[in-house]
This record gives sequence, structure tokens and C-alpha cells, in this order.
Amino acid sequence: MTFIESVKGDANKITLKKYGPPSPELLITDQNCINVTFLDTETTGLDRVNDQIIEMAIKTVRLEKSSGKIIAIEGSYESFNDPGEDISTEITLLTGIENHMVDGESIKWEKVDDLLLESDLIIAHNASFDRAFVDRHSSISSKKIWACSINDIDWLARGFTNTKQELLCYWHGFYFDAHRAMSDVDALINLLTFDSSEGDRTVVELIKNSLVPDYVIFAEHFKFDPIKKDILKSNKYRWNPSDKIWFKKVNFDVLEHEKDWLTATIYDKDFKGRVEQINPIDKYKLL
Repeated sequence: MTFIESVKGDANKITLKKYGPPSPELLITDQNCINVTFLDTETTGLDRVNDQIIEMAIKTVRLEKSSGKIIAIEGSYESFNDPGEDISTEITLLTGIENHMVDGESIKWEKVDDLLLESDLIIAHNASFDRAFVDRHSSISSKKIWACSINDIDWLARGFTNTKQELLCYWHGFYFDAHRAMSDVDALINLLTFDSSEGDRTVVELIKNSLVPDYVIFAEHFKFDPIKKDILKSNKYRWNPSDKIWFKKVNFDVLEHEKDWLTATIYDKDFKGRVEQINPIDKYKLL
């Protein structure tokens, strides 16, 4: 992937701009609008069950649904959070967050819930990660539809071969202070509402896809074989230790292809797996 055409200068020189907080673009309110909450968490690690939040930021934006243009910034909140344990050197190097910065701090979940209550959609970059942490503490987030700016946008079809937020932002001509919660949120808003000549704003595609159910395909009823285990892992199947089963989330477009692949690779003849539909409100919940 090269940089989008609109950020290329003379002799293909690229000038990256530092992006700041978003601001309204429309002066009038359209009935066809949607309240979207953008969310990011910084955590003590990658374990969605046992690790803790150390910083969180959310910003609710009212968008014109058809164009993805910003009508208003409805509210925002950010806070450090004391995890009750020392922050590792690795996490401090990644985020810049040190123990003294979170000491005695806590997220006011009632403020978070007030913002989420008025939201029609919650967006995070890698939503299955952030949702697992937020659902633990919020009384509202588990009842809301979440969307993922990695999985609910076909970045490859748009010409982007990598879905890391920093890279996508670079390719769109701007940079930001990564791995701090509110900075990540503001950058994500700019990325998804970026107005380029390459096509519609990506947030419009994401909003549409957020309402489409996903599917979980379970690879079960086959004789354990270390080779087949490795084959499943190589095709992005994950192991659920509590249910002792291999599974993979897919969308409807590739469901039949995935069933055919399992039949040919794991079952040899007849498909013996199981498929469950995930309704939009349950997408990205921790399985």
C-alpha cells in the first residue's frame, strides 16, 4: 500500500501532519444522525480476563449517518486507573504511563455509563480487546452494539495491507502520540471520518457493517491429531479451554467457504462442525 493520493506532494514527497481533537463540520442537524462513542483503553497486559485498565478515554460524536460528517462533539471523559499492581517496564515503555501517574486514581464508571447510555454505537480499534475490559465494569456497555475499526471495514479492498492504527493514520497523512488513550481516540475519529478522494468515509461502511451479524464456526467431533491442531491454528482458529473446543469468528460471506475448508481439511468427507449466529449486540463479547 502506498499513501493515499491526496497526501502526496511534488515528486511523491509525503508531509505528515500532527492531528488534534476533532471538531464539528456541519452547521445544521440532520434527522439522519447517529451518536457514536469512540473508546480506547490502555491496560497492564493482553490478558482480557486477568489484566487491568490503567487508562481509559471515550468521546461521543454525533455524525450525519449518510456522509459520516461530524455534527457535534456530545461529550468526552478520560481517566487513569490504579490497577492495584505495579505497571511493568514493558507497558511503561509502550504507553509512557508510570506507577505514580495512576496511584490512587480510578475510573468513574457512572460518568462512562452516562455517555454510553446516549450512544447508538461504540467503536474501538480491536473491539474484542477493549470490550472485554469495559464490560467487566460498565452496566451499559454489554447492552450496546460495538463495532471494530479493524474487522468492520474492508481495509484490504481499500488498498491497505495492514490494519495497525498508526500505519493507517500515516498512510492517510497524519501522525499522533500513540498508546495514550485520548490521543488514540482522537486519531481514530480522524481516520474514520477522513475525507479523501479515494472513496466514502470509512465510518459509513463501519456503521453499516455493525448491524450485520457474525458467525462462530466450531470445529468439533474430530479425533485429536497434533497435525490437525496446528492446521486449525494456522487458519486462525482459537482454543476455548473451558469448553475444550476450537472456534473461529467469520462473517456470512466466507461462512460456506470456511465450512468447505473444514470438511476437506479436518473431516475429510462430511462437515461435523457447528455454526452459531452472533447477533449485532453480542459481537466482540468475550467468548
